[in-house]
Amino acid sequence: MTQDYGNGGTVCVCDESHCDDLEAIHRTHKQVVTVYESSKSGFGGAFTDAAGINIKSLPQILQKRLIEDYFGETGIEYTLGRIPIGGSDFSTHAYSYDDNYKNDFELKHFNLMKEDFDDKIPLIKAAKQVSKHDLRLFGSPWSAPAWMKNNSELNHGGYLIGKPGGEYYKTYAKYLVKFLDSYKAQGIPLWGITVENEPMIAVYMGKQHPFNSMAFTPELQRDFLKLDLGPIMSAAGYGPNVTRVMVCDDNRPFIANWSDIIYRDKEAAQYVSGMAFHWYINNESNVVNLDTVHNQDPSKFIISTEACEMWLNMDQRVYLGSWQLFERYATDIITDLNHWVGGWVDWNLALDIGGGPNWVDNFVDAPIIVNATAREYYKQPSFYSIAHFSKFLPPGAQRLNHTLAVDGPTDADTLLTTSFVRTDGGTVVVALNECRRH
Repeated sequence: MTQDYGNGGTVCVCDESHCDDLEAIHRTHKQVVTVYESSKSGFGGAFTDAAGINIKSLPQILQKRLIEDYFGETGIEYTLGRIPIGGSDFSTHAYSYDDNYKNDFELKHFNLMKEDFDDKIPLIKAAKQVSKHDLRLFGSPWSAPAWMKNNSELNHGGYLIGKPGGEYYKTYAKYLVKFLDSYKAQGIPLWGITVENEPMIAVYMGKQHPFNSMAFTPELQRDFLKLDLGPIMSAAGYGPNVTRVMVCDDNRPFIANWSDIIYRDKEAAQYVSGMAFHWYINNESNVVNLDTVHNQDPSKFIISTEACEMWLNMDQRVYLGSWQLFERYATDIITDLNHWVGGWVDWNLALDIGGGPNWVDNFVDAPIIVNATAREYYKQPSFYSIAHFSKFLPPGAQRLNHTLAVDGPTDADTLLTTSFVRTDGGTVVVALNECRRH
């Protein structure tokens, strides 16, 4: 069942009586081309508190169905999942795992929170249960506990107290290991971790940053890696062959400088598996940064770890059925894949019709919007945009170089394409026609 809200496209409405499926993908016979109209590491979304709150607001049958839509064989088959380490702005309040205690260097008061047990862990386990893939989960911290920071706050940026190699930096490294241990004890071993969410935004915004945040320059993160985090994670059994550490986790304009500073330092680089970045400032002028990072060290992967539409300067934060967002997602993913990006992760798995909850009213759009009052949820065009990639490019798919020849009224300049060979030997070509005439 579809519904048109006048935003250029339609949503698919899922309620207790009906929800559409996607067919399972099978390799086609030789000389047969299967066309579907509308990664090496894979595609995914984030298990935020807000996503958990919204999914739990649905009837049980729809909760299960929504998870299957994302992770099941009749869904879009996400293979990556991002987990905030502690709270984010998409929580109902700011929190860490060791709040209200001064100088708890032994982390005796470290504990997972109610949000983990109510909003994150059950959904992660449900996703793992329905997925036929090995779900790759990675954690991202928004802030260290306030007592570790020089501004004594979870919010408004601030740095860890002291210098890398010092007591606070070592304690923060142990704090991240505690998180890995705690989730592993819940049956959720993590594939990877980013050192800090958007550290450069925190550097530039400082006290003006409204929510959970912490600043790192690339030089500080480099030294933290080689003096504290890398050795401490390795000693705890989370070395690079077990848990992949990603650096930066901020916007694309920053990543070339970060790779130059961190990858060139062999002591730090030995602990780094890849570069993480966000899509919010992506444009044609900084695509080259992806090539620069890859060429700096081709052995390290690149993953886009956060994307969503914020609809800045608009009168609302959710536009149901936006075809513009379908095209923006597809354009971004194709561009990234063609420039060495091996995985692409959306932001919240699900939000409410206002784009929340978010404790600082930083509301945004999402591929699935939940209408708890109507006991239904809406699969947006952006959901199906991601599906064109996540459904057909499982982990291990390798990108092919290709030449586009067009015979007909469509100009080749209006077609964005990417092509891959799958591990089963099948070849996948994804094309976006940007020409409005066709």
